[in-house]
Amino acid sequence: MTDLLLVENLQQIFGGKNRTHAVDDVSFRIPKEPTIVSMVGESGSGKSTIARIILGLLRPTAGRVLYEGVDIFTGDRAWNREFRAAVQAVFQDPYSVYNPVYKAERVLKIVIRKFGLAKSKAEAQARMEEALQAVDLRPEEVLGRHPHQLSGGQRQRLMLARVYLMRPRLIIADEPVSMIDAGMRASFLNILKDFRDEQGISTLFITHDLSTAMYLGGEIIVLYQGRIMERGRTRDVMHDPLHPYARLLISSIPTPDPQQRWEEALSPNRFEEASHSLPTGRERCLFSDRCPDVMDRCLQARPNLGAPDLADSHPPDREVACFLYQ
Repeated sequence: MTDLLLVENLQQIFGGKNRTHAVDDVSFRIPKEPTIVSMVGESGSGKSTIARIILGLLRPTAGRVLYEGVDIFTGDRAWNREFRAAVQAVFQDPYSVYNPVYKAERVLKIVIRKFGLAKSKAEAQARMEEALQAVDLRPEEVLGRHPHQLSGGQRQRLMLARVYLMRPRLIIADEPVSMIDAGMRASFLNILKDFRDEQGISTLFITHDLSTAMYLGGEIIVLYQGRIMERGRTRDVMHDPLHPYARLLISSIPTPDPQQRWEEALSPNRFEEASHSLPTGRERCLFSDRCPDVMDRCLQARPNLGAPDLADSHPPDREVACFLYQ
């Protein structure tokens, strides 16, 4: 069966002489069954670049993105219109996406008018109110107000109301809760889970916050310098990370105990202690200069992403790019 979204060997290189590999041979899939896939990694790991490519905002240097088997950069005008309706975005900043001159509900009215979702003003009003209620907003507290009169959480949920009107197949959510207060984050994440369970809408959730990925469940993809280090079910990766980078990333999650403090620093590996002139090429493990388990092989070849070769049984959908398991 054709996947909903298939990303194959994606590469994105910026610059000329001093090139930056923002995305380096990334492949993953989102099935047709409604699901949530979290993409995590530190700043600069390529998460937002991948999101822009999937949305068709940036043409990749190499590789392709298939939506229901069709390359998103080769469709005709009619197909592109269907794709824009089926794949919707929610961005990070809940302040910059609105024109402060217009009232907040304009983002809903544009969708209704552009896609012919209502035949009369009364029907349009009813659909707006239904969409607002679906994302836990009271219509009387939103309609008729300007964006500056709404909180950041209300503005982000208003963008989810726009998504609800469209009934897309896939949401690309790029750091959508990083700029709203903690009290509203759970509400926002619950809406995404409701969309999956009740509306059949999948989400690619991009974040650097592992606690939100754990809350959403589903599948997780761990990125480092444009490469996938580990992939699998969120609960498996979070409870038993295999790749040294995934272990480091998960161990950095703060605990709610004020008495527990970080007292250990990442010690240099044996190559750093011997020399600071580690290989700089791409044909090596890019985490080798920080990895406590680095081997000579890590500096000479790039580990492939594949199923871990371990005596312990792991789910068939678990993959890791590390010579420790190959």
